[in-house]
Amino acid sequence: MYYSPIVKLRQHFNLDICIRPCTTFKGNPLNFIRRSDDGFEEPKIDVVIFRQNTEGLYSGVEWTNPPPEVRKALQTHPKMERFNEVPSEDLAISARIFTRPATRKILKEAFEYAKKNGYGSVTVTEKPNVIRETSGMMREEAIKISTDYPDIDLYFTNIDAQMMWMTKNPEVYDIIVAGNMFGDIVSDGFAGLTGGLGFARSANIGKNCAIFEPTHGSAPKYANLKPSIVSPFAMILSASMMLDYLEEYEKAKRIRDAVARVVKEGRVRSYDMLKLKGGPDVLSRGAAATSRITDAIIQNLSSS
Repeated sequence: MYYSPIVKLRQHFNLDICIRPCTTFKGNPLNFIRRSDDGFEEPKIDVVIFRQNTEGLYSGVEWTNPPPEVRKALQTHPKMERFNEVPSEDLAISARIFTRPATRKILKEAFEYAKKNGYGSVTVTEKPNVIRETSGMMREEAIKISTDYPDIDLYFTNIDAQMMWMTKNPEVYDIIVAGNMFGDIVSDGFAGLTGGLGFARSANIGKNCAIFEPTHGSAPKYANLKPSIVSPFAMILSASMMLDYLEEYEKAKRIRDAVARVVKEGRVRSYDMLKLKGGPDVLSRGAAATSRITDAIIQNLSSS
């Protein structure tokens, strides 16, 4: 079974903490807006998703046509009875595995981040009413850990309801914690409210090393276009996260400020900011190439 190189790296180096900030930059035409009494309003969104990176459904423990010993072990659970008549070759099984140490670690990191950066709340987004054991463990551990952070509010949302609420009042959320699959879903959802994947950056952090990457990956379908049209914002913002990790806070802030100025000025915009479908014709339709946007950010960085 195929697993992407980044998934293999996360597991090999135990990069178990994934951090995905989703922040609006003023002037971005892709920012979330909603109707108000005065017309429309554009709330400022500043959400940071903490996603457990190595367990859950992404642990890779799964089978199609499970071997007899696995089938026999699963049959000890009473709810497997409904599958008794299903031949093993017609069964596909994926295990959602949470461990208490890893669950406590991601929650602790989230609360520490909130404390360090002045966020007022942590929201655990899972599905404990249905996935009782794994989501239940995260809920249980969050309640325990929250007692060490009396100034930070703890909330719980179900992933399905969260996807609805985030399009009603996304500005009320600060830090969100979830397992791998739900964290992947909710971070893409919030990214869609703050400029799309072209602005979505992430950090994968372990005990001894870290990897920083745009959430969209390498955008291979546009790799052969010359000049490149891929938005550089997510990669550059990922670099600012790397500088934060290295405690080069002032340099990281300068990069984010330069990005904010370029977006607000609106002189150069990537094809996705212009709501164009990616292709070789987007430059003739007003989109800026990767290098042109990067040059604008560097110019603003130099003048700051």
